[in-house]
Amino acid sequence: MKTAKIGFLPLYIKLYDDCGLQDIRDRTEAFYEKMAQGFEAKGIEVIRSPFCCVKPEFEAAVAKFEAEGADCIVTWHAAYSPSLESYETLVKTKLPIIVMDTTDTYDFGPAASPAHVNMCHGIHGVMDMTSLLKRYGKPYEIAAGHYPISDVMDRTIGYIRAAVGANSLAGTKVGTIGGSFDGMGDFLVSDEEMKERFGVEVVYDNKKLIDIKASITDAEVRAEMAKDLEECDIIGDLPEDSHYRTTINCLAVRKWIETEGLDAFTVNFRKIIPEDGLEIMPFMEACKAMARGTGYAGEGDVLTAAITGALMRGFGDTAFVEIFCPDWRGGSLMLSHMGEYNRALGAGKPEIKEIPFTFGDAADPVVTYGRYKGGEAVFVNIFRAPEGFKMVAAPVTMLDAAEDCFTGVVRGFMKPHMPVEDFLEAISREGVTHHSSLVYGRRPEEIRFFANLLGMDCVIVD
Repeated sequence: MKTAKIGFLPLYIKLYDDCGLQDIRDRTEAFYEKMAQGFEAKGIEVIRSPFCCVKPEFEAAVAKFEAEGADCIVTWHAAYSPSLESYETLVKTKLPIIVMDTTDTYDFGPAASPAHVNMCHGIHGVMDMTSLLKRYGKPYEIAAGHYPISDVMDRTIGYIRAAVGANSLAGTKVGTIGGSFDGMGDFLVSDEEMKERFGVEVVYDNKKLIDIKASITDAEVRAEMAKDLEECDIIGDLPEDSHYRTTINCLAVRKWIETEGLDAFTVNFRKIIPEDGLEIMPFMEACKAMARGTGYAGEGDVLTAAITGALMRGFGDTAFVEIFCPDWRGGSLMLSHMGEYNRALGAGKPEIKEIPFTFGDAADPVVTYGRYKGGEAVFVNIFRAPEGFKMVAAPVTMLDAAEDCFTGVVRGFMKPHMPVEDFLEAISREGVTHHSSLVYGRRPEEIRFFANLLGMDCVIVD
């Protein structure tokens, strides 16, 4: 997960300074600093700004944020601030806008002091500004609530993380080994469209894996094998020679990722051909790469691989997943794949075993399996609709299925927040692909903002 940096923009009104209301500025400036330190305590780097009242001050603040590499701008209305002073600057900047709508005073009921009114009335400034941002097509999100009593800062940080992920996509590289799986049309995107639409470069192995694999030393292989045996539970017979061959192939893929500077990759298991560099499908490396934060998707799906990588950089705990089997009785869906899962999100130690490979000319691989841990998550899918690319985001619960009978299988048990039959109907009515991402610990509204920043609509299915 990438470190986040925000430009923290306080909006104020010149009228109060002109009228000598210094007590309002003093109190709101102190509250601004309290919030800035709150962000920093949660790992967010903060670029501070003086209070901004008029257009030149907003222009100077935003120019500073841009120059110092902010991922987004978080606004806070310390008081009402006329939108015509700020909106042009905010619409023009490429930085995403997140509105934190909060006030110093928590209890503003009938018994509150009228003296606090001018210190707590930024709400209508928020409404003025967001009205113009919406009118002129500037993507933004808003989190409202009291700081620090509510979770408003955490929700703001969720949108910050969405901005980090979305910003990270353009300029990345996704590698593909074996191209796309023949006949799978749902996720198919040309290299040209990946570059033009998303700013993502597709990189082919072009038999480079032959030389890379030849450069790997016996010591490197033995060290990686020892680490596997230390970290995993062995299932059945684990032939050393098979483990050795698998490890060479996996390390070759790892070094290819490093050499090419890849941010994500995909492998078509049907095109693992020794003459091209790999003799074994690198299932284990896909698992380890996702755990390191490298995006992945199966079957040559460069689009989902790239999006999964961006979600990882923005939100952290993310995996490539496929819906396999419905549990109509229990109302859940089994997530699985041939041998790829994010080991960092597994419950307990991975299981390691040799499996027969019957889907092509590759040799039998050693694979690690595991069960996804329980917890709240968001199911995410990117797909092509008639009007262009769209996303679906659905809140789900990953079940803590400690007593499952699927040892030696990649598995996770996902329960939607609606009847499973309604969920399946809803996502297929939208036109989702069969390749998806799973993001732990997030909210679908954050994924929607992520999508909006990439110029896509996002449907929340809940």
